[in-house]
Amino acid sequence: MNTFSHVITGATGFIGRNLVSELNARGYRDLLLVDELGTSEKWKNLVGLHYEDLWDPDTFRQAILEDVNPGSIQSVIHLGACSATTETDADYLLDNNYRTTRDVCEWCLSHDVRFVYASSAATYGNGDQGYSDEDSATPDLSPLNMYGYSKHMFDVWALKNRLLDQIAGIKYFNVYGPYETHKGDMRSVVYKAYEQIQATGQVKLFKSHRPDYEDGKQLRDFVFVQDAVDFTLWLSEPDRPSGVFNCGTGQAQSWLELTHAVFAALGLEPNIEFIDMPDHLREKYQYYTQAEMKKVRKAGYNRHFTSLLDGVRQTIEYLEKQ
Repeated sequence: MNTFSHVITGATGFIGRNLVSELNARGYRDLLLVDELGTSEKWKNLVGLHYEDLWDPDTFRQAILEDVNPGSIQSVIHLGACSATTETDADYLLDNNYRTTRDVCEWCLSHDVRFVYASSAATYGNGDQGYSDEDSATPDLSPLNMYGYSKHMFDVWALKNRLLDQIAGIKYFNVYGPYETHKGDMRSVVYKAYEQIQATGQVKLFKSHRPDYEDGKQLRDFVFVQDAVDFTLWLSEPDRPSGVFNCGTGQAQSWLELTHAVFAALGLEPNIEFIDMPDHLREKYQYYTQAEMKKVRKAGYNRHFTSLLDGVRQTIEYLEKQ
């Protein structure tokens, strides 16, 4: 096995690609990237990156199960997962998101390698139980979809086995930014709004189907991808705090604010139409998310998060260059 400084799974995905780019900027090129490229256009996210090798997930998992010598690996940043909230194959999600994460975690612990993994804000469900990342709040959370539940299963397993004092999990909220074109329907509304404006000059948003929320004023904690990358790499460093942490700004903002920011970045007046939400989404739709960031700040992470206006502007500048 070659010598690698860091292993990044899901490396050609949205957060993964930006994270590898940042590692390159910090001088790391001896990286092992793990991802499944298939017949998609994800390979384009590799252009411009520097790394030592690229393995498919099955090869990496088999190496883990066979206890391959880890060499000088400092950290495994495990972002690889099926992140589609609409995926209905529960067995696939259990194996891909839960059991694989267990395998990688146990291997890292047995070799004294820092393990950082992606949990999800989807574990919080509709938010009725709040958005606290404290250990005491974890067992009682009720995700709204199987994707969120598969992430929740690992959080609970790690907590039950007292591993959260050795590993770090991250509950990413609504991350947006460059290099998410390949995500299809799971792309952020920034991307979708940009494409709609280019095609029709108008953006379509879902109506609210709850009387306590006006149309377009459903709320999310929007996080610029570079902030998510910075926090992830901070946690991957030696002697950083362990546990499960939220990754959000701590400030919920509406879809209208996000959409207005896209129009502003393009120098256009807002033109928005509200449409009915599909029936299959209504019972699984989050109307409000906002990360509690007290635990993160207490852990010592005090860096500034990018404002929505600035993050959207940077994303639109990237899209315009494409």
